[in-house]
Amino acid sequence: MIHLPVFAAAGHLDLPWLFELIFHPTTAWINGLWITVYAAIIAQVLGVVLGVLSALGGMARNPIFRSVSGIYVWIFRGTPVLVQISLLYFGTPYLLGIDLFPTVMHTGLIDLRGAIIAGILALGVNEGAYMSEIVRAGILSVDPGQSEAAKSLGMTYRLTMSRIVLPQALRVIIPPLGNEFNNMLKTTSLLSVIAVEELYRVSMSIASATFKYFEPLLAAAVYYLILTTIWGLIQSRIERRLGAGTQRNEYPGVWARMLGLARSREGQGGH
Repeated sequence: MIHLPVFAAAGHLDLPWLFELIFHPTTAWINGLWITVYAAIIAQVLGVVLGVLSALGGMARNPIFRSVSGIYVWIFRGTPVLVQISLLYFGTPYLLGIDLFPTVMHTGLIDLRGAIIAGILALGVNEGAYMSEIVRAGILSVDPGQSEAAKSLGMTYRLTMSRIVLPQALRVIIPPLGNEFNNMLKTTSLLSVIAVEELYRVSMSIASATFKYFEPLLAAAVYYLILTTIWGLIQSRIERRLGAGTQRNEYPGVWARMLGLARSREGQGGH
């Protein structure tokens, strides 16, 4: 049992150092922030692509496509993303006998860390399973009569989807998609398990070196909060642009989104 007086005497909040971490970040801290941002963006783009393909496969007439899509969504939504990251990075070399993600991957132009590539791939594939359901819900929200009308005009399935259905489905897809990217910015912290030097791992490295954990972790939390708030502003603006011509209160403001007051209006896309 920890006695409160001893605990209180053991440490204190070092405000000058906290402000130094937040307002004068080191090169390692900036690099960690950069990795967090670009890993989230690339993984989300990959997730959207896989989600669209999976949604279309799940709605196809071909039973093989439907089965593959269903199994994909079942597996990657039903297992923890942390396990998926570890399994891909640590497990595949054991299974295949070759290291698909070496420490450094030489591409000729730039050198890439294998752990970052593995982490982005794992996050993207996991995200695709969630985006599949979001895209499918968006497609189903479009009046089926429009697809029938396009078919009667001789439009192919691919043309109907790209020009008629998906553009209208975007208004339903964008809000939960924005929420998924918000989650992705925070989920990148799980890449620390495979030694990716993203924001959380950098803060833990500083904490381990100084034996002061509260200040670096609080500074990291502040940076995550800044990132998600900036994205909330961008998302709100995108939704209002897409919702031009609709009632103004159909799309929640940024603070309603940040405080969780918009959940009843948006799709259930969270992990």
